[in-house]
Amino acid sequence: MTDNYTPLERIVPYQTALKLSNDCWKIYERFDWQIKKVIGDQFIRAVDSVGANIAEGYGRFHYLDRIKFYYNSRGSLLEAKHWALLLKERQIITSEEYENLISLLNNLHKELNMYIKACYSSKNK
Repeated sequence: MTDNYTPLERIVPYQTALKLSNDCWKIYERFDWQIKKVIGDQFIRAVDSVGANIAEGYGRFHYLDRIKFYYNSRGSLLEAKHWALLLKERQIITSEEYENLISLLNNLHKELNMYIKACYSSKNK
């Protein structure tokens, strides 16, 4: 292992994605069976996919291959925003829970964009 190696667990967007997953799981656990089946499962899969795609991309060698997974992560993040909005509009989560989720999702969106830009920039060094 080189001195320049940064473990996945120290990558900021990955840390934020883990926090998001854990926060969303606490919400998901409250849902009854029908809500889990209709909307909850899709919501939690989208949320968990954000961190999973960051991890998978981080494990790839070529920077373009990495970035492809980071873009997939961003797509899952936007899907999670969609499900969060539906959960709020259907009054399954409170407005406060929604605002907290959206704040975390927006922050993660910015982190991912910066990380993708840094990945492109590292190619030119």
